[in-house]
Amino acid sequence: MQARGGIDLGGTKIQAVVVDARNAVRGEARRPTPTKGGPQDVANAMSEAMADAAELAGVETDSLQGVGVGSPGAVDQATGEVSQARNLPGWEGTFGLGPQLSDALGTNVALGNDVDVATDGEFELGVGKPFDSLLGVFWGTGVGGGVILNGERWTGRGAAGEIGHMVVKENGRRCPCGRLGCMEAYAGRSAMEHKARREVEKGRKTSLFKIMEKRGRDRLTSGIWWRAVKHEDKLAIELIDQAIEAIATATASAVNLLDIEAVVIGGGLGTRFGEPYVKRIAKAMQPHLFSDDRPPKIEVAALGDLGGAIGASLLVAR
Repeated sequence: MQARGGIDLGGTKIQAVVVDARNAVRGEARRPTPTKGGPQDVANAMSEAMADAAELAGVETDSLQGVGVGSPGAVDQATGEVSQARNLPGWEGTFGLGPQLSDALGTNVALGNDVDVATDGEFELGVGKPFDSLLGVFWGTGVGGGVILNGERWTGRGAAGEIGHMVVKENGRRCPCGRLGCMEAYAGRSAMEHKARREVEKGRKTSLFKIMEKRGRDRLTSGIWWRAVKHEDKLAIELIDQAIEAIATATASAVNLLDIEAVVIGGGLGTRFGEPYVKRIAKAMQPHLFSDDRPPKIEVAALGDLGGAIGASLLVAR
């Protein structure tokens, strides 16, 4: 079987897949993203997840055509180095992730930005196939964006698509990036957890952290937010509502600038909350759209939780 691997490196989980020549998933595995240590610990967990996925697919990692990796932070595709992946433990500097993984797995490793490869996956294999222009909005630990214009990925000078860092409120809430008023400060899972903890310190009541402890987690994962909202937790609902408004404001502004045909909402929170909440984002965008008589198509990412890893595997196919 001609096979290649894909790894999606996220703030809470590492997802690995092995796909065949037709992009069908033959094996998949996931590991929690380490919360302590540093880049080498993350690289080790990624290698282990890829080895698990390969074993389920019935292949060895060194027989793979290659492994594509979608990583947060600043990615140097030529050297395989990743810098300033601040949602990962101890990753303030630069680390040679590509060479480390290549040595561990015994095959070629290609790196790309995590949201860019997820957007590519939806464009080539998912809900983006009918369109020539597309905006991917991936709502997870942070909020990342990917842009397709005239059938080609738009990277600008290397940092295009950072929709999470569009300002939605002047002098607003502090973002994990250090700036004020970014959309991610209101919608990123990490920032939302920080806000929830501050509210609890002020005396607010919530079931979020009880659910976290019950499920043996050390972070408020997408599933915990979903369960808290389902049980009508007031703080969780309030923060998710704020996230929807922030995403809608930033996304509508991006649409006004680019006039793209479609928006794909993915990421851990985006896929977990799914169609009803994507419809809420679309409705909240409407008052901000300049061409409100022809809004873009708003879709949930079709490739789901595996989308980032499948999209990363396409790096090898090129």
